[in-house]
Amino acid sequence: MESLAGRVILLSGWRRALVAFFAGSLAALAQPPFDFFAACFVAFPILVWLLDGAVGEGRGLRARAIPAFKTGWWFGFGYFLLGLWWIGNALLIDADNFAWAVPLAVVGLPAFLAVFYGAAALLARLLWSGGVLRIVSLAFAFGIAELIRSIIFTGFPWNAIGYAAMPTLLSMQSAKIFGLTGMNFLAVLVFSMPALLGTRRHLIVGSIIAIGLVTTQFVYGYLSLSIEAAPERFLPVRIVQPSIKQTEKWDASEQTRIFNILLDLTRRPPVDGADRPELIVWPETSVPFLFTDRPEALVELGEALGEGQTLLAGAVRAEAGDGLGATRYYNSVVAIAQDGTIVDAVDKVHLVPFGEYVPFANLLNSFGIEEIVQSAGPFTAGSGRRPIEVAPGLQALPFVCYEIIFPRLVFGAADRSDFLLNVTNDAWFGVSPGPYQHFRQARLRAVENGLPLLRAANSGISAVIDSSGRILDAFDLNAVGNLDVRLPVHSARKFYFENPGTNGTFIAFGFGAVLLGSSITRRLRAN
Repeated sequence: MESLAGRVILLSGWRRALVAFFAGSLAALAQPPFDFFAACFVAFPILVWLLDGAVGEGRGLRARAIPAFKTGWWFGFGYFLLGLWWIGNALLIDADNFAWAVPLAVVGLPAFLAVFYGAAALLARLLWSGGVLRIVSLAFAFGIAELIRSIIFTGFPWNAIGYAAMPTLLSMQSAKIFGLTGMNFLAVLVFSMPALLGTRRHLIVGSIIAIGLVTTQFVYGYLSLSIEAAPERFLPVRIVQPSIKQTEKWDASEQTRIFNILLDLTRRPPVDGADRPELIVWPETSVPFLFTDRPEALVELGEALGEGQTLLAGAVRAEAGDGLGATRYYNSVVAIAQDGTIVDAVDKVHLVPFGEYVPFANLLNSFGIEEIVQSAGPFTAGSGRRPIEVAPGLQALPFVCYEIIFPRLVFGAADRSDFLLNVTNDAWFGVSPGPYQHFRQARLRAVENGLPLLRAANSGISAVIDSSGRILDAFDLNAVGNLDVRLPVHSARKFYFENPGTNGTFIAFGFGAVLLGSSITRRLRAN
């Protein structure tokens, strides 16, 4: 192993870039649908060894910073290119207008996101020292980079490293303590420890740390799952998955056919002894028209819904502008009572840049750059998030599409609800890793918050998930049907930490204190 480490450390030029790219691509295999987390135990040690040798000509900050940044950037480029290539599928739905942008999505976005990993490698190299402390430096730097990536430019925490350390029900229970932020730090710390085999320095200490953390993770997972309290109530729910092709979704000639499919799946009687649903959920923008354009559709819904049933449907909602103002459109979840009356609506707050709105629209529209979502948009962001009452004494907290991937958005409002709701339309991305990655991230929000989750996706993956992350039932990609499940609801949230996200901040401070103490010690010894 020492020989291999030495060869990696001494790499230069295009060979160094190629190995860093390969290591990042390998790490991407730890994300869904592959879940090959063992790949990270190879990828991150290679990154450590590359950073060991990331020294340029001359002395000073520049000689350390530039080689380290390049190494981290190539690692990140490989990671995001292999993990996010499927985003380009969305631009091929309307290829005549957007095919030109495929390289920007497939290559440009990974190249931009790789800057965060380049910055992480740079920061780690500035804090670099020997043995296990350089592993701590890398974990600290990556944790900070992932945190910034989740916030800056509206945030995009997709495929954060922490998910790679939580591929199973048992392992994901640690999100209750540390949240995604803390797991980003700890995942890199553990994944990088095999790099110590290259020098043998601090190998025993590093092994104890890694084995101790992994053992604690699984022991806690086992204990957490074994002490669960029984639910006080079950809510019979039906999730409708119509699997409408994205090319047909906003075709005016298809509106009636699509709506009839949704009505048919809503009316179907329960099978196999399932309870009659009290709550029915349709996916994001499932209603293929504006209710203001076809008010008779609400009459049809009233006829389809039975006594005591409520429908939560993803729909585009329109509000007329004041005076000469333009009509505003919202990507919404609307609540429809048994008589076909719209009784409530919650609008999507966190919109997708370039998907649902164009930043700096006036400037970019002059270059022909428009939002790619086929609907009545561009959309307006909702003014706030709040739960919807779906049954007496039960509140659902809705999240539309990728809003569910932001831990801080979910936790900030979860106290006011009994369960989480995620409506989405992943048909944009076809049969690719995208829907599986989206599903995993939604599932982790249930675990973090100790709340069950209903997920309705147009083409899948639709599912009912309990408050510990168990999949009670699910439809895979492109299945068509209705999923009837009893949702377990607790009168109080199960055991969880008050805000697992802040625990990640404490970890960051802890790592920082270790690195600061190490730096002071080295300086004292030098003097």
